[in-house]
Amino acid sequence: MALRDEINGSLKGAMKSGDKLKVSALRLMNAAIKERDIQNRTAGPDAGVSDQQILEVFAKMVKQRQESLATYEQAGREDLAQQERGEIEIIQSFMPKQMSEEDMKAEVAKAVREIDAQGMKDMGKVMAALKERFAGRMDFAKAGAIVKSLLG
Repeated sequence: MALRDEINGSLKGAMKSGDKLKVSALRLMNAAIKERDIQNRTAGPDAGVSDQQILEVFAKMVKQRQESLATYEQAGREDLAQQERGEIEIIQSFMPKQMSEEDMKAEVAKAVREIDAQGMKDMGKVMAALKERFAGRMDFAKAGAIVKSLLG
């Protein structure tokens, strides 16, 4: 089942059960996917959004909510922080399981060897390869730090 269909099915179920937070989060997810569809229209008439691109959108959404969560917690707004936690949980339920730190280090080292990266000038190639293989499963901020440590 395509990711888009899975989200729409969950939205219908959440609407029937009256889960307002889930309905809201799923509608935000659909809006973000549609926004990406519109961005891709400049690439051609049938350039829809692939599941991999949807996962990239979801990763960005999670990151935005984590930043908002930190802000709300600092401001003492537990009500808004709780809503952000709920949205993060719902979005992540549609994403593949995140890689552990050890797995990430192993895959980064493997990518560095495969690309035969010699220094920092090859970091972009390594990151591109990792993003292609592990979209939605790897935290690329952490991966970037690992690549820097290996190449630097």
